[in-house]
Amino acid sequence: MHTATAIIDLSALTHNYQTIKTLAPKAKVLAVLKANGYGHGLERIAKALPNADAFGVARIDEALALRAAGIVQPIVLLEGFFADSDIAILAANNFATVIHNQQQLSAILNAKLEQPLKVWLKIDTGMHRLGINPEQFSQFYQALSQSPNVQKSLVLMSHLGCADDKTASTTPKQMALFDALCADSKLEKSLANSAAVLCWPESHYQWIRPGLLLYGVSPLPQAETIDGVKPVMTLQSSLIAVREIAAGEAVGYGGAWVSKQKTTVGVIAIGYGDGYPRHAQNGTPVLLNGRRVPLIGRVSMDMITVDLGQHSTDKIGDIATLWGKGLNIEEIAQAATSIPYELLCNISRRVKVQLAQ
Repeated sequence: MHTATAIIDLSALTHNYQTIKTLAPKAKVLAVLKANGYGHGLERIAKALPNADAFGVARIDEALALRAAGIVQPIVLLEGFFADSDIAILAANNFATVIHNQQQLSAILNAKLEQPLKVWLKIDTGMHRLGINPEQFSQFYQALSQSPNVQKSLVLMSHLGCADDKTASTTPKQMALFDALCADSKLEKSLANSAAVLCWPESHYQWIRPGLLLYGVSPLPQAETIDGVKPVMTLQSSLIAVREIAAGEAVGYGGAWVSKQKTTVGVIAIGYGDGYPRHAQNGTPVLLNGRRVPLIGRVSMDMITVDLGQHSTDKIGDIATLWGKGLNIEEIAQAATSIPYELLCNISRRVKVQLAQ
């Protein structure tokens, strides 16, 4: 290894899937694979989850890529379709679509289809991002139920805005509204994302929609790790330079870090061009030869610098772990005033991918 490499552990993925099934044993799993499988590889992750009941994506091109890779499970477009012309593509590829606005409803009702589409109806219960207003529910439900273009097995869904907060008063309110709207229906329901799978068991219903948790990362705040899941991605690179510096020497752009004593500085071949966070602060840990060493100086496009200490025996070619096995990405995200989702999604194309042995 010489440059940034993401090592993907598919056995950890299947382990995490089983852990999630244990947390919600009665629910079917819609595994969320958007943003290139949270940076882990869309097709790779789908093929490693043959028991998933369905896959969720954000865009139609993600769904088409899965079909092209031979994935036969149901695929749900979580934001629905963006143009009326997409409906023919949905029908041809057996994609399910979320419906969350009047334009989508009209397009479905007016389409000329040989086979009815599978539809998930999204209701805004309080997050105010996507979803029909509660007072529109009856109109949409009736129209979809009566249309020959829609399969009778509608799924009713909503999304929780504060599922990662176990004390949030908004979550019980959202669930109560969802229950009230769906009370007269025997249709399947879906509400729980990764955080709700962990924190709100009463939200599991018939379908859960885990994303981040599948990849072995905590969706909870304050870098709270989760027992029973393992990181699927370990990001590593090599030490490419080692130099001694005296006390009072500045390191990196802008001289943002100055040594307080004689020490050894190491340079690792990774930077924001690979997806390592630009705003990682001095002191952000890096795992090297079994110990944590602190990031020093500003993150560059292709390199970071670390303080190896006065008595370093590290040498060029040694492997550094930036996050993953042995070093939680939650901690790195917190040090970079970011979230794990962003770090995973920002992995760039030049990062090599290697499957764990």
